Amino acid sequence: MNSKFLRTIGAGLSVAVILSGCDGLGKMVKKQKDIQYKVTPNPIEMHGDSVQFSVSGKFNPKLFAKKVTLTLTPVVKGTNGSERALKPVTLVGEKATGSGQKIGFSSGGSFSYTSEKFAYEPGMRNAKVELRGVGTVKKKEKKFDPVELADATIVTPLLVRNDEKPIMGKDAFVKSTPADQTTHIYYQINQSNVRPTELKSDEAKAFHNFIEANLSSPWYEFKGITVSAYASPDGETDKNENLAKDRATSGSKAIMSEFTSNKDKAVTFGKTKEQYTVGTTKEDWEGFKSLMEASTMADKDLILRVLTMYSDADQRRKEIKNLSKTYTELADKVLPKLRRAEIVVNVNKKSRTDEQITALMTSKPDSLSIEELLYGATLTNDINTKVQVYTSAEKQFGSDWRAANNLGCALLLQNKVSEAAEAFKRAEKVANGQQAVYNNLGIIEAKNGNRPAARELYKKAGGAAETKYNTGILDIRDGKYADALSNFGENKDFNKALATLLTGGASGVNAILDAGTDKDKAFSDYLRAVAAAKSGNNSEVISNLKKAIEKDAALKAWAKDDAEFVKLRADSGFTGLVN
Repeated sequence: MNSKFLRTIGAGLSVAVILSGCDGLGKMVKKQKDIQYKVTPNPIEMHGDSVQFSVSGKFNPKLFAKKVTLTLTPVVKGTNGSERALKPVTLVGEKATGSGQKIGFSSGGSFSYTSEKFAYEPGMRNAKVELRGVGTVKKKEKKFDPVELADATIVTPLLVRNDEKPIMGKDAFVKSTPADQTTHIYYQINQSNVRPTELKSDEAKAFHNFIEANLSSPWYEFKGITVSAYASPDGETDKNENLAKDRATSGSKAIMSEFTSNKDKAVTFGKTKEQYTVGTTKEDWEGFKSLMEASTMADKDLILRVLTMYSDADQRRKEIKNLSKTYTELADKVLPKLRRAEIVVNVNKKSRTDEQITALMTSKPDSLSIEELLYGATLTNDINTKVQVYTSAEKQFGSDWRAANNLGCALLLQNKVSEAAEAFKRAEKVANGQQAVYNNLGIIEAKNGNRPAARELYKKAGGAAETKYNTGILDIRDGKYADALSNFGENKDFNKALATLLTGGASGVNAILDAGTDKDKAFSDYLRAVAAAKSGNNSEVISNLKKAIEKDAALKAWAKDDAEFVKLRADSGFTGLVN
């Protein structure tokens, strides 16, 4: 074989080798460590049951080959072995065919990508995000080494407390109710003596019978006696003043005799002057006006006009007396009703005592009213007793929505969600649109995971503080943290602090928890640790985690995989707590 032939063959092989290397793919694979990748946020985060993140990358000059197509696929690798490949991003060299984000060769370039939203799964809590690349030139294909972009998923919204607030139907129980007794003594014109017939009227008899029956009763409290005496406005002013005073005196004596006739020495009410409050009205023009307004007299409007036109009593009398025919009718039908003493005995009817209600609501519930049963249930902190009392109330008063509604609230406290749901449904049937029931039905839907249905029921429930709070819990689960913060209002509790943290207010968490009632709870200490981690205060993280785990050992495992503490996973203080 001659040398010329060998030179030709060698030259051909060299060209083939050169041509095969011209695609640049191999060089890209060799220099893949020079590619810069970044994921945001890092760690990735769950919001509203979903996860979404962005990836950006940068290629230095003369790194991305002109004819190469590079397909990058983010993959979420769960701790349970699961993998979720997300939609890929395609990058193309300046001479490559096909579509994608173009990267220059001489100048280099960058790309950005946002993943689709995908459902969070429990295995993703300690997941890793890996970027897998495949480069191609025509039919040639090379895999790039996988690149780990992020470690774990922050799931802090899952800490929300499901402490929805039910609304109870309020009782209308009162310790006592007014039972005032009123009677009148009417006098003849210009007279102040009490005629015997006045003490025998139907009104006077009813007054007497009540006093006689109840003066010694433990259920009635007699508090005082008011005597108001009046003169009609048809006489002289000075005479009327003295007449009203005399009628007050005679009326008081007549009523006092009602009480002094009671021979029970233990009963002292009504027997001394100090128990009487006496007032007089020398000319009862207001009473006169009221009677005229209610009358059917022909000159009614004319007389009322006189009262409006003249303020002087003598002028009023003169003008009215000038209406001779009308005045005769007045003297017969109206004025006698103004010559009177009005006696009011102030009485309160007492209800059963708390002790009596407490004893009867479990032993003889059928002896109590619905108001007493509902009130009685508030006197105990024992949830089983509450359930018993509300069950009795519903059995006796099934048409009152409060009985079934309050039973449902008590069952919720026992975590008997399905039984509570049935009670609320019974309440709804008789509630006639009571907003409290809609609130409580919303809680049931929320606990069953049906957030849209819960939200609709809360809307029907109106704007009660409890309903707003419950809506705030939904807002956190839906990723609407600013809305949650607003709906929690002035509450100073864990969920308000959590919403504050999720809206970027880590520095305000401690103040809320310090002002509230959750300061000694494990989850509150845990949230303090998370807030400290976001602020970079590692010593506070360790201190609060220690308190939280001491109160609730289950938080140890949760903290170990919590991506909020990912920067502390090599810290001996942290590992000593969670391992």
